[in-house]
Amino acid sequence: MLISPAYAQAAAGGTESTLLGLLPLVLMFVVLYFVMIRPQLKRQKEHKAMVEALAKGDEIVTAGGLLGKVAKIGDTYIGVELASGVEVQMQRSAVIQVLPKGTVK
Repeated sequence: MLISPAYAQAAAGGTESTLLGLLPLVLMFVVLYFVMIRPQLKRQKEHKAMVEALAKGDEIVTAGGLLGKVAKIGDTYIGVELASGVEVQMQRSAVIQVLPKGTVK
């Protein structure tokens, strides 16, 4: 006979190879969490605290780049005085930064 019979070999180390195969995936998720997800959650928490702490007379910068003073405070909207006699309504979440007193003249 020219062809020899082939016999199946037993599988070696099934659970160890599976765990070693998943290790890079788990390691990538851990790195992704500490590099991207955690800092973003920290920035969201700081922004929420800043928006909740807004008070009348605070000088702010909006997401659109406008500078002004907070004239009115509501639950979801604030009135921002951009110039003498010019007041706009905007959402509280549009506030990007609270400036030091005396910045806006």
